[in-house]
Amino acid sequence: MNDHSGQSDPVDREATPDTHDQIAIRRAKLAALRQAGNAFPNDFRPDIDAAGFVARYGHLDAEALAQCQTVHRFAGRMMTRRTMGKAAFAHLQNNGVRLQIYLRRDALPEAAFDAFLQADIGDILGVTGRPFRTRTGELSLEVHAIELLTKSLRPLPEKFHGLADQETCYRQRYLDLIMNPATRERFLLRTRVIDFMRDFFRARGFVEVETPMMQVIPGGAAARPFVTHHNALDMPLYLRIAPELYLKRLVIGGLERVFEVNRNFRNEGLSTRHNPEFTMLEFYQAYADHVALMDLTEVLLRDLVRTLLGAEQVLYQGRSYDFAPPFARLTVAEAVLAHNPDIGAADLSTAPALRALAGRLNLPVSAAAGPGRLLVDIFEATAEAKLLDPTFVTGYPAEVSPLARRSAADPEFTDRFELYIGGRELANGFSELNDPDDQAERFRAQVQSKSAGDEEAMHFDADYIEALEYGLPPTAGEGIGIDRLVMLLTDSPSIRDVLLFPHMRPRT
Repeated sequence: MNDHSGQSDPVDREATPDTHDQIAIRRAKLAALRQAGNAFPNDFRPDIDAAGFVARYGHLDAEALAQCQTVHRFAGRMMTRRTMGKAAFAHLQNNGVRLQIYLRRDALPEAAFDAFLQADIGDILGVTGRPFRTRTGELSLEVHAIELLTKSLRPLPEKFHGLADQETCYRQRYLDLIMNPATRERFLLRTRVIDFMRDFFRARGFVEVETPMMQVIPGGAAARPFVTHHNALDMPLYLRIAPELYLKRLVIGGLERVFEVNRNFRNEGLSTRHNPEFTMLEFYQAYADHVALMDLTEVLLRDLVRTLLGAEQVLYQGRSYDFAPPFARLTVAEAVLAHNPDIGAADLSTAPALRALAGRLNLPVSAAAGPGRLLVDIFEATAEAKLLDPTFVTGYPAEVSPLARRSAADPEFTDRFELYIGGRELANGFSELNDPDDQAERFRAQVQSKSAGDEEAMHFDADYIEALEYGLPPTAGEGIGIDRLVMLLTDSPSIRDVLLFPHMRPRT
């Protein structure tokens, strides 16, 4: 059935018959409001919010408040209500904080009290009144005028149990935010994490920049991209998998310390740690190496935890993680040996030995995989999840690090690190490869891998090679996963818990 606007009513996929009845009653009330005048007024201007009200009056006793004649205008969503004859109490929620209001029939304009009784839980009200304390000592607002600002047509979840269904929390985040204060605090902390990082890097001379989200060639990481099409140019474009190659172009151009809080898109699987789009902080510093970035990252995370959590320990899923001591540092091979007593150094010494070990571990490896790929596959299968306390893993093979500078000690490896906490990668950084000929050769190897069926291998980026030929200073760069970091800081088991709108299959 279509309403008077010509638009179809929304489908109630999970509504119960009782919910349908409640919606019908509320729509009837809205129809009456429309007939009476403006059903959605926009002329009420609050002068205080709930937190400000508590901060201003929370320390005053009943006697002091009785002398206060200050009148405030306050607005919020009605979350509770109880009536007692010619008086009523309700709680209005504003910016995640609830404030009690008190209404008396004889203190309100004619018919205003009855109109309040006709309001429903979830309606947004504007009230005018003065502060006072009830007989039980609760700070409240004694209402002298009240106005319905927005009619809620759907009932909120059952008030005593909040919103507990996790799928509903993800699909209808607005309900989650209304009903669960912890959700609001989690996302406010996420914002503070990003603000802290911005301040941290700006204080050290870094410039925040923006790079393209739609790119002609996807680069900066090994990942499968999303593909779209630009109609006017009649050409394919790729959603950004990483901003790295553009940020390094800026370093070439003389912006020697740059960072970007960026959204990346990777056409990969979903899990508790993976979402098709995610947030990274990526930064580049000229005349620095990967060791300097490890030192900087340690300072960043330790200061962030101290500042935002007021401690040096983070409790995550029942285990405490201590950010006070120096972070451990070991190579990929050392991590494999340290966490696998049944694996010896000889197993990692040659390509045949690595392939034999991969066979014993039943790892699905490509026939074209070299010793570097085999070593990292073994590391990821046997050691990665055991790296619980903050640990920098270094010594990544060049075979799996196409953008990293080769190690001076052994060119088969690179000056690269990944940071692991709780068995999860939180950061990836390296001394940047600034030899254009070496980079071109690495790109060619990636193209060969792509031709052999590796959908995550990189394209050959001739424009980037040309930029390198103008000269990239010795530079180090790093990306830090914001989502996984917030998961850790908020004790969230799934990445969906820290994304306001995680990707999910449509409901059928």
